[in-house]
Amino acid sequence: MPFEIKIIKTEQYPVFILKDTSNNSEVEIYAFGGIVNAFKINIDNEILNVIDGFENVLDAVTNISKGFKSAKLSPFVCRMNKGEYSFNKIDYKIEKFYLQQHAIHGIIYDVTFTMVENKTDESKAELILQHIYEGTDIGYPFNYTTTITYILTSENKLNITTTVQHNNDFEIPYADGWHPYFTLGNSIDECNLQFDSTQMIEFNETLLPTGNTIVDETFVEGKLMKAIFLDNCFAMKSSGKCVLKNDKLQLVIEADENYPYLQIYTPDHRQSIALENLSAVPDCFNNYMGLLLLQPNKAYTFTTSYQVKNI
Repeated sequence: MPFEIKIIKTEQYPVFILKDTSNNSEVEIYAFGGIVNAFKINIDNEILNVIDGFENVLDAVTNISKGFKSAKLSPFVCRMNKGEYSFNKIDYKIEKFYLQQHAIHGIIYDVTFTMVENKTDESKAELILQHIYEGTDIGYPFNYTTTITYILTSENKLNITTTVQHNNDFEIPYADGWHPYFTLGNSIDECNLQFDSTQMIEFNETLLPTGNTIVDETFVEGKLMKAIFLDNCFAMKSSGKCVLKNDKLQLVIEADENYPYLQIYTPDHRQSIALENLSAVPDCFNNYMGLLLLQPNKAYTFTTSYQVKNI
């Protein structure tokens, strides 16, 4: 079979390698955080990793909160105003990580995921990881289970589906997302970005939504990223497609309708770009823009695919 899965247990937490032996593309996934740490593509007999990841598991454990590379964003995304919100007339305050005055990037970005299943056949390599959150943060005392399915198929395509379910006796607030950084092997100043959005979410000076949107058609036809700096959120139209390309390659990201927002961040080093599919905007527990109320014992899914192609 052209597909195989290897499990490496020599590091602090297991590492899973999904490989297509027909073209030597492979995906490296950490049990720590469920992180997609590498997506390596064979381009003209050279291996390119399109994920700006960590050196190893220890690096991820030590530095996950310095940039949150490939972090799972759950049960809230990006920033929450002072880590506070009210739900069912009860006030809550998140304990976990703050950047300046705001809680950021959820609660489970550094938890350990357990393997549920791995399998291969002629068409794919599939890995299923799961984490059961037991309400340990007093700011989010609601248990829920996150199951992530990673599928590597032919032609350098990776599908990631997150399934969330809970068994509380009442609905719970929720938002889902990812925080991957991508590179095509050169500075993002030399890359073109295109996606289908004409509405940018207006932020205040602390990067929280004001509740308004701004007409912005910058990226509808594609735009060279040279000298463009972003830490912004866009409302996607019917298509969840986003394309990052240079003169040789293009990365095509396609999100389903449950990820209607795209958050983009350009680090100062300009060697990669964060393209984050989100189910809601930042601070949605307070502004309700995209906030989900998950019903008990009902599965909710969120899917994104990534494919690297020659131009």
